Amino acid sequence: MFAEERKAKILEILNNTQRIQVNDLTEALQVSESTIRRDLQDLEQAGLLKRTHGGAVKLENTGFEATMVEKEQVNIDEKIEIGKRAAAFIEDNDTVILDAGTTTLQIAKNITANNVTVLTNSILIATELSQRTNINVVVTGGHVRRETVSIVGPLTDKIIQSFRVDKVFIGANGITLQDGCTTPNLDEAHTKRVMTKSGKEIYIVADHTKFGKVSFSRFVSLQEVDGIITDKGIDNKIVDKFASKDIQVIYT
Repeated sequence: MFAEERKAKILEILNNTQRIQVNDLTEALQVSESTIRRDLQDLEQAGLLKRTHGGAVKLENTGFEATMVEKEQVNIDEKIEIGKRAAAFIEDNDTVILDAGTTTLQIAKNITANNVTVLTNSILIATELSQRTNINVVVTGGHVRRETVSIVGPLTDKIIQSFRVDKVFIGANGITLQDGCTTPNLDEAHTKRVMTKSGKEIYIVADHTKFGKVSFSRFVSLQEVDGIITDKGIDNKIVDKFASKDIQVIYT
């Protein structure tokens, strides 16, 4: 099979399955892993797919959502940077909401303040904080989404509505001036929206690649948040553009 035929076959498989793994392609196409990885690199450079850890996914549309495992492999250093920066906002005796996500998980790992109470809809965050003697953890009830290991739904929203906290940290899949903060899933969007109504200070946490992207469900306008915490990779032109609309982008 010629290289172009092989690449066409990869795109055909991807179109039917949404995501593919290198080891599956090596078996299906009877070529080496190095050959498949080169093909995926070529296809990504051509704008035909997006590579992930161990494979590739279709180019994102507004309804696309990577799994938690895939998200954990992307922009790890940036998420750690954001986690440390956001955690520095948490003070002794604060009450905090941490949204489910890989970036907010890094916030949990970097909290140093004492006597902090964290309300979360993330099983991973609750597990991370469960052994911390300086943190009290409250976990929402509700339906567990396998894709993001988050707890969502009417029960989750009702529980969150019964709390008032000092600070809320929420992840986003897309951030634009026009559309605000967006995420692919309706249930997650509704839970995030409820979170924004329960805090005195609202912060969006997202790495620089989320700027300029739009997902299916909008959950908050940028005028409703106190700041967007991101990494140093953010373009200064974007920072200036947001600042001109009185939207604070925190990256230093």
